[in-house]
Amino acid sequence: LEWMEHTPPFYSSVDIRNSGFKLAPVDTNLFPGNWNNLTDQMLPLAVQATMAAIEKICPEARNLLIIPENHNRNPSYLMNLAQLQRIFKMAGLNARLGSISPDIKKPTELKLPNGETVLLEPVIRTKRRIGLKYFDPCTILLNNDLSAGAPGILEELYEQYLLPPLHAGWSVRRKSRHFQSYEEVAKRFGKLLGIDHWLINPLFAKVEQLDFNEGTGLDNLATQVDALLTKVRRKYKEYGIKEKPFAIVKADNGTYGMGVMTVRDAKELDDLTKKARNKMGIIKDGLSVQDFIIQEGVQTSERMNDAVAEPVVYTLDRYVVGGFYRMHPERGIDENLNAPGSSYVPL
Repeated sequence: LEWMEHTPPFYSSVDIRNSGFKLAPVDTNLFPGNWNNLTDQMLPLAVQATMAAIEKICPEARNLLIIPENHNRNPSYLMNLAQLQRIFKMAGLNARLGSISPDIKKPTELKLPNGETVLLEPVIRTKRRIGLKYFDPCTILLNNDLSAGAPGILEELYEQYLLPPLHAGWSVRRKSRHFQSYEEVAKRFGKLLGIDHWLINPLFAKVEQLDFNEGTGLDNLATQVDALLTKVRRKYKEYGIKEKPFAIVKADNGTYGMGVMTVRDAKELDDLTKKARNKMGIIKDGLSVQDFIIQEGVQTSERMNDAVAEPVVYTLDRYVVGGFYRMHPERGIDENLNAPGSSYVPL
């Protein structure tokens, strides 16, 4: 019913934590990378979902332009682009990679670890459309989360479908708004099943005007963390859960697992080192952040190869098409696993 009333995101990946007593999504990415970690068995599902999604938007679609991150030459990211291209080609679309980076002035071939190559071509803007030389797409897919804001070249496109829309980029989107909407759905879902929606929904609070470097707003943060942990303790007591609650503080518009920390007691915030404060204040593209979300921590009871793990689920339109476990041998069950040193095992 929800999908009848609302357009699902074209694609997304969702980080899920399963503590045994609670199963909840803790982060949703609308510009998912890591498609290369989906196995070949998952591809037919992804292809079918792509066909269904594209048919709704542009039934006669032939050409699709994928716009990647600007400066990411990481081999794993490039493998992700190759996999996306493969999925669209298998769905019968002519998919090419168009870069909006000022560095890409001519078609540039980049080698992948598996010996294959991807071709990045410079995007050309006309009055109302964008495309490549001799390539006019009807749909443009962003695999670039627009952390630094929406570039002019992507604005005011009147005749092409831009997916996701510009307001889904991190310069506009906020996690707190996302979880507010998710909470409403979780409440209705809980009512339908006759369960407490807390079991699938992490509690959260929002803190604005917080400057970690200057130390301003830290008192307010401590008060909010304390209030949230008190609510969680109450829930734990109600369900006879013996674990110690914790909270995750993260940038409200952050990505790549940057600007994230675990807090087990509000007092810990008084003793933050300068290094820890600097780390929290800066996210991708060197942007400074002042809005944060405090989220109820959901520990993970999942393990892969003796390492702490969390499932990441991939969707296209309203279909789940696959996923993998993100695991991190050096992290604990109450820590963020999206950090250097993490690895992936297919679901």
